[in-house]
Amino acid sequence: MASWLSKNVNRWDRSVLLRRRRSSIIVFIILAVILAPYIWPFLYAFGDWIRQTNPWSEQYQVQQDFVSTKDELECLFGRTRPVATTTPPTETELIPNHVHFIFGLSNPYTEPSVGTFNFISYLAVRSAVVGIRAENISLHYTYLADPPAPEPNKNPLSNRWVDRLKDEITLVYHSPDEMAALKNQPGAHWQAAHVSDLLRLNLLREQGGIYLDIDAFGLLPFTDLLRSPRDIIMGHEGGNRAGLCNAIMVARKNSTFIDRWVAEYNHVDLSHEWNFHSVILPKKLQLQNPDDICTLPPSTFFWPTWTWHHVQWMHEPLTRQQARQWTTEISRNGGSLFGEQLAFHAWSQMSWDRYLSKLTPEMVRTRDTRFNLLVRRFLHDDVGSSVLQ
Repeated sequence: MASWLSKNVNRWDRSVLLRRRRSSIIVFIILAVILAPYIWPFLYAFGDWIRQTNPWSEQYQVQQDFVSTKDELECLFGRTRPVATTTPPTETELIPNHVHFIFGLSNPYTEPSVGTFNFISYLAVRSAVVGIRAENISLHYTYLADPPAPEPNKNPLSNRWVDRLKDEITLVYHSPDEMAALKNQPGAHWQAAHVSDLLRLNLLREQGGIYLDIDAFGLLPFTDLLRSPRDIIMGHEGGNRAGLCNAIMVARKNSTFIDRWVAEYNHVDLSHEWNFHSVILPKKLQLQNPDDICTLPPSTFFWPTWTWHHVQWMHEPLTRQQARQWTTEISRNGGSLFGEQLAFHAWSQMSWDRYLSKLTPEMVRTRDTRFNLLVRRFLHDDVGSSVLQ
């Protein structure tokens, strides 16, 4: 009897323990599901921080110190000599002070993640007016409506930021069929970024001028660059100079370098790392054809870089003393952080979630960060009112 009782009690104890464990697991799963939307952003941010700041991260190579070369400084200050030829030299035609932006090749109505033309986009376009002092500004688009609409070219001025810029820019519509025609490799994995890359090259090849990404800010006039004898000017990305970035470019129409670049899209492997065609490929072409291009130090367009620490440095709150120091420095440089800088690329892919998406006109006006100090002057006086918040 005692043996039977002991056996069944143990069996009952194990059964109770199993039920308790199952109940605990179920409760844990339910809590995990409920709390996931709140916990996941923190876990994602932490993982991103580890990935980018660990001792083996390539970011340390990108943000390494550098010294501008003689050729880069000659390019920056308009002292590059024409390539020697057998024909008598002729006066070089100036590159037009015409800025091109591209936005809205994908429709946020069907792809909400691409977003609409926003406050940061507005600031970038305003930088071409105030900083570069462009003679013409073109915003090339397919979809600009806000709220998004299924039809292309549906009332672009319904976007309040586009409407605020309407007297300072020219809107240039590109149809979906036109954009589809750029995909010269049927069956390849074309992304909107690839199409945008080809469109900007075609615009510069046909019209010449300055191209800026919608998160790039012109801080000073590009006067010396526009008189370069070379047909295209690009800036190095990163202190290691591993690539030339197409987020900011200056080019004369009918550029031979752009002809070579566009031709590479006929057989470029679009499955490469996403920046191969826009950063690595132009660097390879520059090494093969150095006389066709004028290259700038990283500090001119792409410094600080996209690395975690550099992005943080641009957006961290400043003390009053730091704000006064940087305000003085920016004023001394005519609108830039340092002497060799003509523009700043905000690297929205790396900074949007952490910083840019949170900015409002009021924050830019009143909160002192290095980024806010740089772009504050681009705001219209009325932006920040209840109408344009």
